[in-house]
Amino acid sequence: MAHTSGNVLVQWLLATLLIAMLGGAKAIVLCDTESSKLSSCYAAVTGQYPPKPNEKCCDVVKHSNLPCLCRYKSILPAFGFNPTNALALPSKCGLKTPPECRVV
Repeated sequence: MAHTSGNVLVQWLLATLLIAMLGGAKAIVLCDTESSKLSSCYAAVTGQYPPKPNEKCCDVVKHSNLPCLCRYKSILPAFGFNPTNALALPSKCGLKTPPECRVV
């Protein structure tokens, strides 16, 4: 039962994040990162062949709590994000990929 309510909370948080990113709503802070800043990575995590992350995206990735953000990888497809692309951002930005961010 607790696991189900935890999933609902995570889904709610990500829905809020998505609305904030795409709708211009007031930014929320998730894993030490303002949701409005994550929008700079949108192109790099969507679609089958996304462009490389730009400098602004990599700056956000470098200052984010990656192990925390990567805990949400299982629900990325529900929002149109390609998990493989999203989890590749750290290495594409010159960072070591945390264990939580590895594709299993």
